[in-house]
Amino acid sequence: MTPALRRYAPNDCAACWQVFYRAVQIGAAKVYNQAQRNVWCATLPRPTVERNARLADATTWVAKDTDRLIGFMSLEANGHLDMAFVDPDYMGQGVAYALHNRLIQSARKSGLTKLTTEASLMAEPFFARQGWQMITPDTVKRGGVSLPRYLMQIAL
Repeated sequence: MTPALRRYAPNDCAACWQVFYRAVQIGAAKVYNQAQRNVWCATLPRPTVERNARLADATTWVAKDTDRLIGFMSLEANGHLDMAFVDPDYMGQGVAYALHNRLIQSARKSGLTKLTTEASLMAEPFFARQGWQMITPDTVKRGGVSLPRYLMQIAL
């Protein structure tokens, strides 16, 4: 599938957070248990000024299939890939690949020479296939629940 890609707009806020919620609760169920998914995102996040700013202040690319937003990736000005999520109905169909390629092009155009991220257990294999290198395994604790992840980077 070749999704339509474009920059994030404020009216995308609710749809992006819905993709995030579905990706955590449904898509990540293969690698994170329910307690882990709940501390990551237990309920559908409401679109707030802060959540909109998080996506609007970054270079955020969204993917659409006809009239539905199906994925997004956001890159902070310092080269930190903050968010990378695809709706579970579209996982494995090239959406993340298309978003990642656009994000890399944008980063190079901005003069960045290295990107970093904290990849989930679900995202790590994808990033590794795109040339990202693992720096170290990591664990973040939220509400007494451990969420394993990987610190990763890629040279541009």
